[in-house]
Amino acid sequence: MMNKLAQVTIAFWIMKICATTLGETAGDLLSMTFKVGYGMSSLILISLFLGTLIIQLLSKEFSPIKYWAVILATSTAGTTMSDFMDRSLGLGYAKGSLILVFLLILTLFIWYKKEKSLSVTQINSCNGELFYWTAILFSNTLGTALGDFLADDSGLGFSGGAILIGSLLILIVLAYFFTAVSRIFLFWTAFILTRPFGATFGDLLMKPYEKGGFNFGTIGSSVFLFTILLVLVIIATIRNKALKKVMIKTV
Repeated sequence: MMNKLAQVTIAFWIMKICATTLGETAGDLLSMTFKVGYGMSSLILISLFLGTLIIQLLSKEFSPIKYWAVILATSTAGTTMSDFMDRSLGLGYAKGSLILVFLLILTLFIWYKKEKSLSVTQINSCNGELFYWTAILFSNTLGTALGDFLADDSGLGFSGGAILIGSLLILIVLAYFFTAVSRIFLFWTAFILTRPFGATFGDLLMKPYEKGGFNFGTIGSSVFLFTILLVLVIIATIRNKALKKVMIKTV
């Protein structure tokens, strides 16, 4: 089984933030703007996630389009799932976050026990890939709850929450370059934190001026972010094809 995961580069993190922010705006577009509701939206988007995941699992090689489609599906589903837990079930942001932290840690623990690795650069088994995407789904759902907690309950507001998470991400970058901290640990920490950063940034784009936002609305924000992500995926696809041609010539 060939490795089908994206290389973790600066471009990867830019696309991750775009995808998670788009997941926030698109999830709110379906559940609130279109008034589908959190529960029904979650069912629709989980079905979309399962569909993209099956396509990804059946793929024989890395495809930027397929890979980022699953990332986007987990981000969008994570938004409505978190809102359903926090608002429809009445758990609140704090309890919802704690439950999701437990589920994520449990997933990583079982993954390590089964596969003896949490590598995100080289996964060569179907089970490993399933654990990978399960962890991503929980981390993106957790990110929405954390982002909403920072924006609404902590008193920091949308911009304050984004600044706090952004500062933590900078510390992770510094730790990557200047310390010997486990790269796998830093990856998953950064992956989790980019979700609340995207969530708060998405809220910042959508909310009206009087609430500290840019007033783009759910539709405008979703179109804007989708365009950026689409351009980056096209560039990644072109580079991937060029790399495969070079590898074929080398062989």
